[in-house]
Amino acid sequence: MTRGRLRVFLGAAPGVGKTYTMLEEGRRLRGEGRDVVVAVVETHGRRATEAMADGLEVLPRRTVNHRGVHLTDLDLEGVLARRPEIALVDELAHTNAPGTGHEKRWQDVEALLDAGIDVMSTINVQHIESLNDVVERITGVPHRETIPDEVLRRADQVEVVDLAPEALRGRLSSGCIYPSGRIDAALSNYFRVGNLTALRELALLWLADEVDSALQRYRAEQGIDDKWEARERVVVALTGGPEGRTLLRRGARIASRSAGGQLLAVHVTNQDGLRDADPAELAAQRALVQKLGGTYHEVVGDQTSKALVDFAKGANASQLVIGVSRRSRLAALFTGPGIGATVIRESGEIDVHMVTHAAAGRRFALPHAGGALSWRRRALGALVALVGGPLLTLLLTLLQSEESITGDVLSYQLLVIVVALIGGIWPALFAAVLSGLTLDFFFIDPVRTLTIGEPAHFTALILYIVNAVLVSYVVDQAARRTRAASRAAAESELLATIAGGVLRGQDTLQALVTRTREAFGLDTVQLRLADGTLLSKATSLPPSPGQADPVTVPVGERAVLELVGRPLAAADRRLLAVITTQLDTALEYRDLSRAASKIGPLAEADRVRTALLAAVGHDLRRPLTAATTAVTSLRSANITFSPREQGALLETAEQSLGTLSNLVTDLLDVSRIQAGVLGVVLESVRPEDVILPALEELDLGPGDIELDFPAEPQLLLADAVLLQRVLVNLLSNAIRYASHGEPPVLSVSDFGGRTELRIIDSGPGIPDNRKDQVLMPFQRLGDTDNDTGLGLGMALSKGFVEGMGGRLSLEDTPGGGLTSVVSLPRAPQPHEALHTGNSVGAA
Repeated sequence: MTRGRLRVFLGAAPGVGKTYTMLEEGRRLRGEGRDVVVAVVETHGRRATEAMADGLEVLPRRTVNHRGVHLTDLDLEGVLARRPEIALVDELAHTNAPGTGHEKRWQDVEALLDAGIDVMSTINVQHIESLNDVVERITGVPHRETIPDEVLRRADQVEVVDLAPEALRGRLSSGCIYPSGRIDAALSNYFRVGNLTALRELALLWLADEVDSALQRYRAEQGIDDKWEARERVVVALTGGPEGRTLLRRGARIASRSAGGQLLAVHVTNQDGLRDADPAELAAQRALVQKLGGTYHEVVGDQTSKALVDFAKGANASQLVIGVSRRSRLAALFTGPGIGATVIRESGEIDVHMVTHAAAGRRFALPHAGGALSWRRRALGALVALVGGPLLTLLLTLLQSEESITGDVLSYQLLVIVVALIGGIWPALFAAVLSGLTLDFFFIDPVRTLTIGEPAHFTALILYIVNAVLVSYVVDQAARRTRAASRAAAESELLATIAGGVLRGQDTLQALVTRTREAFGLDTVQLRLADGTLLSKATSLPPSPGQADPVTVPVGERAVLELVGRPLAAADRRLLAVITTQLDTALEYRDLSRAASKIGPLAEADRVRTALLAAVGHDLRRPLTAATTAVTSLRSANITFSPREQGALLETAEQSLGTLSNLVTDLLDVSRIQAGVLGVVLESVRPEDVILPALEELDLGPGDIELDFPAEPQLLLADAVLLQRVLVNLLSNAIRYASHGEPPVLSVSDFGGRTELRIIDSGPGIPDNRKDQVLMPFQRLGDTDNDTGLGLGMALSKGFVEGMGGRLSLEDTPGGGLTSVVSLPRAPQPHEALHTGNSVGAA
């Protein structure tokens, strides 16, 4: 029997339209004459989904009685007996009711597939086993229903049903996903834009990985060994010349030809013809790289071509863009084929693009001055001596006369100087000795012998050789100084690039470690504290085979730098010493910043104490003065008050003293919170046992506030006395600012293992830039009404909630207003209800 095919619709979050899309596809196939049935579908009361199921055959569900509760689920035996061509089975990760055979719905689907029935199903990314913990860290919501990754990977077809986060939040706000009582909680928690964006990326990346795996399997089955580049990573080589902008734009166009293409610009700083790079031009090209969406890198290398290829391979590049050489043909004649030809020869599988430009072939460059002098220049100098000497001898022999001896000597002297300029001291010394012997043999009497008849001739020959040595020594020293100057310029430019990366906002330690690996062409660079804690790491892609043990370099007394890769030369180690000094400074700055952050709360506490004293002198004077005046008037013997006037004075004194008592209590509470000595007694509390006394304290009736309690009782961990004071403060604010005719709403909900109490009003709300400010002491909205107290209510509420292990946050109410959210830990429930997949993460 042929196994059925599985088609899965994958979504990033509930409400993206997986079930709707599955039903829509089922109706399309039904219209083509296919035998399609709905085995089980979970509409969650969504009218559009229910309407899409109309017109399809819906099989009856199986009913199971579990502990007195009637649960319905997929009737596997009924589907097998019906034997449709295609079965629609919603929520692949669903946990079946006890007594239905299989524990999980995906096991039912496996049985249908084994029976030769094609299945279409749905799943959210949070239910994939390998991503379950990642989703919980992102959203704070655990999901108990998962399926093994292998089940989804065996699917014949996986389609992502995608919806932009803003569009999904719009659907949620309009009531298309959850009932109105759950909208505010969902928008403020699970359905935040950041959460939805991260979940969307997870879903797309999971599918992309599966596509890549399928491609690799196909290549293995077909025996395809050639490199297939589905994503372009383009490296552009910058010399600091004006052609760099042309190369960058060409590289950006190449990278944009494939989805996810990346652009990397690299500048190799060394003594090989790049020492005259224009800093202003490089800065402009760096800015252009950022505009094009690429990244800028700088490395130091003795050989530009090798440094380019090593960087490209380390970055796993697929394309390398370089410009046609700006050297003239004359320069190329002396120095060989140039960087481009070497890069092409060593690039391996990396495609190399040689881009022409306006400056191509126009610049004359001196021969390569590497080494002190490179072995190529020394070999070229020896070759010039070997070939030029005989040719010059043949020419001078043909033109020889009695008066030509002076010209012959000067000609050979010129040959030695040319060899010295090209090859340095050793080829020049060889040419001097060879040309001296040639002069003596062919042009100095007695000719055809190596005998020197005149002492003056011997002296002249010695001076001739000394001149050649001196000229070649000067050339060699100039080359050494050129190399040292170029190296110093390269090191300075590298350090400037590192400092620039830090100033542009990059992580200091990571920027230093990354630039160190790139600059020295290492495989891996790690920064560890003295105790072995890893602080930062930079690794090449892919690393070189057969990596050696790391070389450890101390970074002050705080940390060590571990280097894996090629051994470093002495000059590299000098530069590395500068970088380690910067690393040590960065670590010291980090330690000082942490110390400063510890001092910050002390300064804040001092500020609060100062404000407390100011508040005592300002806001406490009014009720104290009113009470004193009333009592003094009553005790006066010169004034006679009527019983009504006496009652009014006593009422004023009582109200003023009550206000004074409340203010002093608030001040003491703030002081205890700031000092960290707030007494908190946590216990299991039912929200209604705290909410009802708070309503009574505020004298609020059914018409003054709307209550929204869950059907199942909740228990939370809290201090009942402190929580009641929090609710009184928040409810009084909501009543004060609520719109007329729209009473505030107090709702209780369970989210992510915590209990949330939400006080929702439809008043003017609070601007985003003031939401954090109003939670600080002595902040009053408008700060003009002395009857509103010291402005401590919100600060006290925040301190009380945090003291109970919770958090207080302020959010905008959809449609206008303010929502105060008190989130507290959920206490262990006496009877956990059977999980049936109806959590916020359900499809």
